[in-house]
Amino acid sequence: MVATKKTQSESAGGLEPPGYWQEACRHLMKKDRVMRRLIPQLGDVSLTLRGDAFTTLARSIVGQQVSVASAQRVWEKFALLHQEMTPANVLLLKVDDMRASGLSARKVEYIVDLALHFDSGRLHVNEWDGMTDDSIIAELVAIRGISRWTADMFLLFHLGRPNVLPLDDPTLLQGISNQYFSGEPVSRSDAREVAEAWKPWCSVASWYIWRSLAPMPV
Repeated sequence: MVATKKTQSESAGGLEPPGYWQEACRHLMKKDRVMRRLIPQLGDVSLTLRGDAFTTLARSIVGQQVSVASAQRVWEKFALLHQEMTPANVLLLKVDDMRASGLSARKVEYIVDLALHFDSGRLHVNEWDGMTDDSIIAELVAIRGISRWTADMFLLFHLGRPNVLPLDDPTLLQGISNQYFSGEPVSRSDAREVAEAWKPWCSVASWYIWRSLAPMPV
């Protein structure tokens, strides 16, 4: 999951990188030889934060184990089932209608469980700003269909947390392998060792590693 280069329309719409971005880039270029090369090389790119929490997580469930194009088709059909994507509206839907949009039985169960967590208040959404990353992750992985990888991506791309190191992401490990180990396989322990120089801006460094593998928006 990679955020895209800002377009003119995004800038006009007020989508801006996190406020810490420039500070993080300065730190990383000072502390890490690879970042010193990558950041200027990749130019004027940064992640932008968007979407509401429920929609972001619901889309992550819809996209599991299918192609981007297939996920988009299913999401568009699913979104037509209600006027507004809210937990309460999703809980009013009939299972047969959700299945008809292209969702598997398991994904219907996952999205319903997600909606129940939001609607019942089991997720402390209004308190997330003051909670630690680990506390938020613990809430998210208690939802059916939400893995640690999904939780990490949510922290990074939706909440904009600055120090997320998504070690369950194989693309990140591949990028670290290419940039730091001449393509040799790396372990999670190897990645943690590399990331010591990235702290407290692991999210930003991870973003540049992803971009080194996919210079075009994904």
